[in-house]
Amino acid sequence: MPQLTGSERAMKRLGFGFEVGGVHLARTMMVDDLKLTLLASEKRSAEDYAFAIEEENILGKPSAQSRKLAFRHLRKLYGLDPSLMLFRSFSFFYAREDQSPQLLCLLIAYARDAVLRLSAPFILDMKEGEPFNRGTLEAYIEGLYPGRFSEATLKSTAQNLAGTWTQSGHLVGRVKKIRSPVIATPAAVSFALLLAFLRGGRGELLFESEYVKLLDCSAGEATRLAEAAARSGLITLKRVGSVIEVTFPRLLNAEEMELLREQS
Repeated sequence: MPQLTGSERAMKRLGFGFEVGGVHLARTMMVDDLKLTLLASEKRSAEDYAFAIEEENILGKPSAQSRKLAFRHLRKLYGLDPSLMLFRSFSFFYAREDQSPQLLCLLIAYARDAVLRLSAPFILDMKEGEPFNRGTLEAYIEGLYPGRFSEATLKSTAQNLAGTWTQSGHLVGRVKKIRSPVIATPAAVSFALLLAFLRGGRGELLFESEYVKLLDCSAGEATRLAEAAARSGLITLKRVGSVIEVTFPRLLNAEEMELLREQS
């Protein structure tokens, strides 16, 4: 496994993932299982989530092994640990999002799962209404990492990725899927801006980040939605002429701010 840079080690402490593999080699982003997990209790420790899934079987899995796998996959995708800044901030926005919680799921899964990240340009470059072709996605992944995956793994990974992009709304259709634009919300844009902020983005660059692009959202539309988020108290946004500043006083504690200052 490649050595992490100093910046990547700092981001891993906040909850970002940099492992070469990812849950999408085996599963989708599991939005239904996550919803049930979060409904079980709004404030749990990592140990409580494990107990709820593995012992209480809140997901209704048929065996002890499937329960353990479900927890392992959800933990890798989302963190399931309030001490992780990414999961804590995701939970904050998720509790306040009633329109498109699946976009919040996509954002945090993207930040933590390398396989999902590598598929994003393929999906985002598709035109509205363009048919999705699993074989083409398999070839795309093979082109990025020649010989790394077996034919069977490429097929299952492409199926899982298609499932995740369908859950997020970027693909629609049961058998024949096509590209469809998603509708960003103030909470989703706020979380995207936070992720970009954590990775070093500031000012106008926040609105042009890879995270905002996941929302099929232009910089102008993202700014409008961020202003709405600021009015509702989700984030703080200040504008002076063409200069824009976004901060997250409700989400970042002193230790995390110091970590970010050390990286700047």
